[in-house]
Amino acid sequence: MSISTSPAQRALAQQIAQGGESYIRQYSIPVVDAAQRGDPRASSAAVTLDGKKRVDALRSLFDRYTTAEGFAVSAREGSADADARQATIAASVGIGASVLFIVIYSGYVTRVIVWPVRRAAQLATRLAEGDLTARMPRTGAREIGQLESAFNTMAGSLENSLQQAQEANRRLRLLYDAGMAVGTALDVQQTAQELVGVAVPRFADFATVDLATSVLHGGEPAQADTAPLRRVARQGIRDDAPLDPVGSLIQPALSVPQGRRSDDTGAIFVQDLTASATWRAGNPQEADRLLDYGMDSLMTVPLVAQGVLMGTVTFWRAGQSKPFEKEDLADAEELAAKAAVAIDNARRYTRERETALTLQHNLLPQQLPQQPAVEIAYRYRPTGTRVGVGGDWLDVIPLSGTRVALVVGDVVGHGIHASATMGRLRTAVRTLADVELPPDELLTHLDDLVIHLPGLDEAAGGELGATCLYVVYDPISLRCALASAGHPLPFLITPDGAVEAVSGRTGPPLGVGGLPFETAELELAAGSVLALFTDGLLHTPERDVGQALDRLRRTLAAPADSLEAACDGVMETMLTGPQTDDVALMLVRTRALSSDQVVTWDIPADPAYVSRARTLAGEQLEAWELTESSFVTELVVSELVTNAIRYGSPPIRLRLIRDATLICEVSDGSNTAPHMRRARIFDEGGRGLLLVAQLTQRWGTRHSTAGKTIWCEQTLPTTEQGH
Repeated sequence: MSISTSPAQRALAQQIAQGGESYIRQYSIPVVDAAQRGDPRASSAAVTLDGKKRVDALRSLFDRYTTAEGFAVSAREGSADADARQATIAASVGIGASVLFIVIYSGYVTRVIVWPVRRAAQLATRLAEGDLTARMPRTGAREIGQLESAFNTMAGSLENSLQQAQEANRRLRLLYDAGMAVGTALDVQQTAQELVGVAVPRFADFATVDLATSVLHGGEPAQADTAPLRRVARQGIRDDAPLDPVGSLIQPALSVPQGRRSDDTGAIFVQDLTASATWRAGNPQEADRLLDYGMDSLMTVPLVAQGVLMGTVTFWRAGQSKPFEKEDLADAEELAAKAAVAIDNARRYTRERETALTLQHNLLPQQLPQQPAVEIAYRYRPTGTRVGVGGDWLDVIPLSGTRVALVVGDVVGHGIHASATMGRLRTAVRTLADVELPPDELLTHLDDLVIHLPGLDEAAGGELGATCLYVVYDPISLRCALASAGHPLPFLITPDGAVEAVSGRTGPPLGVGGLPFETAELELAAGSVLALFTDGLLHTPERDVGQALDRLRRTLAAPADSLEAACDGVMETMLTGPQTDDVALMLVRTRALSSDQVVTWDIPADPAYVSRARTLAGEQLEAWELTESSFVTELVVSELVTNAIRYGSPPIRLRLIRDATLICEVSDGSNTAPHMRRARIFDEGGRGLLLVAQLTQRWGTRHSTAGKTIWCEQTLPTTEQGH
């Protein structure tokens, strides 16, 4: 200060000196002391910033002093050079010492504070990126060491949480997959196999499902604890496990060992089989085989749905697998609960399907009757899908005069209601056929019946109606009359092998009402084949109806050794994929009665000709070697011809037909139908039809556009039947 050229310079120099002393006393010495005590504020950013500000202030004062003094000293440079150098050196040494101290202290702060903080930041980044195995090395003490311990504890906690979350996710995923994979089909055995397929190997090394035998057939399981179970599913990580195979009968006492029971479900949990003396005592030989194989833990869970015990599912772990824990029992119970609901649904569906099939089987003809007019082969195959059996049916109805009616129909809908409705319609068709109605009139009456049929709307799930094809074939005239109510028309295979679709008009389905049906007539050569079928034969996912009809036409054109072989060929060719509906197929080969089996006479409308009619009938029976039937036949002819002459109108015809039975028919031009009544003692008439009914097997009346025909049938003598 003594060399300053002015009072201002001396004051500035005094400020510099005071600032340096203040920096050392108020900042440097306290910071060093605090760092030695381990005070974290010594290494704080605020303290470091404060030191930097003090040094910058000293530099600023010194720069101002040297700049101003330089101008003054330049004039006196020669005389005061030595003093100026000493002052400059002294100031530089002090500042250098301060800067050196700051550098040393900054290095200490970096090593002790900054580097650990950076490692903590890097650890936090790795944890955030998902590397929960990262840890900080223990290099610090006091607060830094506590920071490192806190970070390591946090990382360990996050790793444990992740493991728990992964385990929970694994269990949830297992239950979710079970919900998606178990119960995809309404089949008990398939559902059980789906359950063990989900459990192995994700949950257990081996799994088995044992069910009550009645459950497999849709029935209620027996309540007795000793009832045997049937093994329906088994799966494992290896195939050589000493577990009973599928199909074996399992005693519950063997498959359900006495272990620890869950209070809620009755499940059995044996964590360590080697330590379970009770389990080994149940069947020592089987227990030894299982233990020798390496089985060391099991859980058996009952399959219960709506309070009904249907069976059990058993999970095993073996070898190096971790034994079951208590938490695994909750998963096993959840798996069993999901599977039990699916198995119960499949059981109920099986019961309903079996009921519908039984009903349908009883309502359908058990065996189609042999007919002299036709040769018949047929196939019926119910659908195998979960929608249930449908209402398809076929029938062959013998009519008078050796004629035969062929019927194929389909009720809309599936299940028991469709089968029941089918039975009602089949009975109605047979009843109307006995009345000898033409095909179009029969379908008209059937249509009215369907409209007023109670419960058909419920049976069809909101859809009304059915379809039906009714065909009548006469082996004497070789004519065929048919009418369709919404049903596909048949194919005709001529004797030379040509296949053509029968032309005709398809009427509306039954149940629509208000629209007429039309009868189509065909003349068939003997040996022709009619192919009648339901639409289930045509509806497949791979082909549309047009393609299916073309395929059916080509299949029918293929040569076959018999009608049975032709039926098999059609079913194999047409049903190549999953069957979505019932299928009915009937192949009918026509026959013709020879001329020596049928005799017809025109009868004049003269009572005197009745005796002549008896004589003609007797002579014909003698030619047929049926003299044993002459008395009854002549009496029947006398009564029927007399009634036709008295109550009918010309033309009158008498016809005798010899086939499996002896048939007598009298036709006239009147539409008045005779009625059998009980005659009183003094009545002169009324006994003719009663006499006919008593002497013959059956009798009836059929109407046509030309009038009516009264017919009756007699059983042939035993010797003739032997021929």
